[in-house]
Amino acid sequence: MNARIWKPNVTVAAVVERDGRFLLVEEETDQGLRFNQPAGHLDEGESLVNACIREALEETAHHVRPTALVGVYQWPRPARDITYLRFAFACEVTGEEIGRALDTGIVAARWLTVDDVRATRERHRSPLILQCIEDYLAGRRFPLDLIRHYD
Repeated sequence: MNARIWKPNVTVAAVVERDGRFLLVEEETDQGLRFNQPAGHLDEGESLVNACIREALEETAHHVRPTALVGVYQWPRPARDITYLRFAFACEVTGEEIGRALDTGIVAARWLTVDDVRATRERHRSPLILQCIEDYLAGRRFPLDLIRHYD
């Protein structure tokens, strides 16, 4: 008997706010162009914080510094046999690499107001995008030392 072993997909997301706008990516998906935070999967041996830094750079060409954990989100994706476990980090921009090629599938990095984000819900890759921003705006911040990484 071939029993399937269930495990969640661990992902990270950067919640980046600057001058009242949030950094999102517009990306190609099976459902068309969708918005998401700079986000992606944790690589083997990588810390959650370093994964967040890497994903933000690869998807937006922005260097970020995580300052706090906004939250941990468990989302079983409807109509798919996938559960995501997302670690969302409040981040500040520390630099930008103008002209850097973005990850495959990323059309552009966009700075949107929270009203723009709310108005484009039907184009969100998941309900986590708005929830992470709403939690950030509500002041949810947990110290990074809440997460322990052992090499």
